[in-house]
Amino acid sequence: MTGKACPSPLTLLGFLVMAWLAVFPALGADVAGIRFEERARIGDADLLLNGAGVRSMFVIKIYALGLYLPQKTQEANQAVAMPGAKRLRLVILREVEAERFLDGLNKGLGKNHTETELAGLKVRMEQFAGMIKAVAPLPKGSVVSIDSLPGGVTRVALNGNALGRDIAGEDFYPALLRIWLGAKPAQDDLKVALLGG
Repeated sequence: MTGKACPSPLTLLGFLVMAWLAVFPALGADVAGIRFEERARIGDADLLLNGAGVRSMFVIKIYALGLYLPQKTQEANQAVAMPGAKRLRLVILREVEAERFLDGLNKGLGKNHTETELAGLKVRMEQFAGMIKAVAPLPKGSVVSIDSLPGGVTRVALNGNALGRDIAGEDFYPALLRIWLGAKPAQDDLKVALLGG
């Protein structure tokens, strides 16, 4: 007597996985028409999208921003202090002049750091500003990545190409994160979005 062969457990598993993928789309986020993938890779580090949102002034959308961390968190202080690689991915939504972009960042730093802390960051902020000024104005669609790398350095890239030399100092990247995640963030609803809210 012959009968139909039963599918193997692996075949069934494969079918279930494919069915799941068909029903549930890939995780990630779409913000202002910009796709932020669920995962990013820096060297050997796999990062997860913690959240994404839009920086706007009045009704004008300036850039979309995604935060990638080694593990997800809804706590701002934990995100800032978390060890390991991190990434801020900014996608410019309208042409941005260097001075306006940097002015916003400097205001964010000033609101979340003491005068002594700002003095310690000054030379490195000038290095960061020089990178942005060298490629500004930033056209619509530009992608700026700000990565925290092993060894406590910060790397800035435009459309995948590194800008200038890496910025040294383990305190610099957390200082940048506080612009958006600090006690006085650049934009309250953007902070909430970056923390997965």
